[in-house]
Amino acid sequence: MKNVIAYIRSMYPISEDAVSALEACVTPCRFPKRYQLIRAGEYSRCAYFLEQGMTRSFWPVDGQEVTTSFSTEGGIVFSMDELYYGKPSEEVVETLEPVEVYRISVEDLRRLWETNLELCNWGRIAHQNEYRRIHRSHQERLTLPARERYEAFRQQFPEVCRRANLSYIASYLGITLSTLSRLRGAENFSDE
Repeated sequence: MKNVIAYIRSMYPISEDAVSALEACVTPCRFPKRYQLIRAGEYSRCAYFLEQGMTRSFWPVDGQEVTTSFSTEGGIVFSMDELYYGKPSEEVVETLEPVEVYRISVEDLRRLWETNLELCNWGRIAHQNEYRRIHRSHQERLTLPARERYEAFRQQFPEVCRRANLSYIASYLGITLSTLSRLRGAENFSDE
């Protein structure tokens, strides 16, 4: 769990005891590219810590996939609908690469947050960061032109820019693939 623990500790300094408590509740798993860890309309009953690989979350809307977020090494993915509201997921979480994850039951994750102050504080900070990302993304989509949205995305998610399919990035930014291709082409031309 090297990448997971390093990422958690980059947000909050958890002790070895907290690491041990977390490790006691997880199961290592591997999944192939394009595997749906979480499916819309279903209960997954699990959350996943990403040790290696990348995922994207999306909403299925009228036959289209609207990308809502990306996660890379160290991140955690789960259904907020299930974890917080006891409802089936509205979102899909799909692997973009083969992944190595640590699976934890939603029940165990809740119990750890209720009984371990360090893991609870890490969870709070992780949620604060995610709220800020969502808020910033919403603000940018409503106020910035496409070029500035893309530049902000590149600054915030350089790994995703290198590894994700351009159509997923365009969907996240709320622009067409042809617009994103033009922006990237102009960027590459100006770098020469």
